[in-house]
Amino acid sequence: MHSTTATVVAREPARNATRTVVSTFGLLAGLAGIEHGVGEILQGSVKPEGPVIESWPDTKAFEILGGEPALTVIPNLLVTGIAAVIVAVALLVWSVRFADRRHGGLVLILLSVLLLLVGGGFGPPLIGIIIGIGATRMGATPRRRPGRVAQAVGRVWPWVLGAGVLGYLSLLPGTILFGQLLGVDNPGLVPALSAFSFAGLLLALGAARAADRIRAGCRD
Repeated sequence: MHSTTATVVAREPARNATRTVVSTFGLLAGLAGIEHGVGEILQGSVKPEGPVIESWPDTKAFEILGGEPALTVIPNLLVTGIAAVIVAVALLVWSVRFADRRHGGLVLILLSVLLLLVGGGFGPPLIGIIIGIGATRMGATPRRRPGRVAQAVGRVWPWVLGAGVLGYLSLLPGTILFGQLLGVDNPGLVPALSAFSFAGLLLALGAARAADRIRAGCRD
């Protein structure tokens, strides 16, 4: 019993890096989903023209983001917005508090799919699905230590995470601030920053996983 307990305690920190990345981007995705929902709520109890909507139509600040497109299966924007806020809050809380539990990653993926269907935008659900997949590996025992490149990246995973977060914040609210304060209205800016932010997320997950494998290998 003592040996088993010691092993569990020793391996517990091995999940910290991945959990931090999942929690951080889950928080960002949840906040973005809430923001989508607020825009839909403000449009009132009206029927959308189709399943693809804009969360912030006719709002100058969001012109650079195309009004923030979203998808909904609910034929009422007010109800859509309320549902988006509820699901986004659930995604946020789950990613921060419960993602490392059994089936925690699967729950994140399901919440993300639901967020997609109730007006939570396209980016936030995609982030949720990616971190959900990453969360499914948090409890996995590494079979071998990472190679030299992975070890090097794993040792600087907090910096990789910081770069990924910076990329995301440059997209939102960065593009809005660039447009409002500096008058920047480059149509190529949004896809470029989107690619950068998602690449940063994937790299952060990979670096965190490598860091966890290094820690687990050193303790085994």
